[in-house]
Amino acid sequence: MKWTNFFRRHRQSFLGTSASILLLGAGVMVPATNVNAAEKVLIKVGIIQASVPVGDLEKFAETGEIAPSLRDIFRATKQDPEVTRNALTEEVSVDFLFLDRALNHPFGEALLDELGKVVHTRADSANRQALRSAVILSATKDSKISLLEVIQNYPSPEVQVEGDRLIEAAAQLSRFSDVLQVILQHWPNVFR
Repeated sequence: MKWTNFFRRHRQSFLGTSASILLLGAGVMVPATNVNAAEKVLIKVGIIQASVPVGDLEKFAETGEIAPSLRDIFRATKQDPEVTRNALTEEVSVDFLFLDRALNHPFGEALLDELGKVVHTRADSANRQALRSAVILSATKDSKISLLEVIQNYPSPEVQVEGDRLIEAAAQLSRFSDVLQVILQHWPNVFR
């Protein structure tokens, strides 16, 4: 009788805890994958554009091997593949929690809007939210961000990239990281 009364009084708490344990266990058993991540990249350079599988871009960034779809773009635009590769893979270090707060501040939203001029949806809508998600996901694992990771984590089947502005976007990420480091050092509570 005592246990029955105890259970009735604490039923909500018990059910909530049980559900949390069950969901946590399910999360451990199911590998985490970004189901909505970009699969294709529409690269635009001026009037030239090409749809490239994200895998081709990843392989190029990792090995320098240029897939035919990318080769055509480099040939037509006369862009240096190595400069593009460096822009894609340059990593900037960030404090993950601070980054999360900063990207929800007008200062961070301004960066997202600027970055959205280079990496965006084809329809050019909801870029700020999509980029915020992609940047946060990129920093989750190792507190580092690269343009390639942002493209990989973009929450849309296709992402459009302004290829002639990649270097500018990499520089923006680097400056943003530097500014965040200064703010974190001198004014750690500014984004609370």
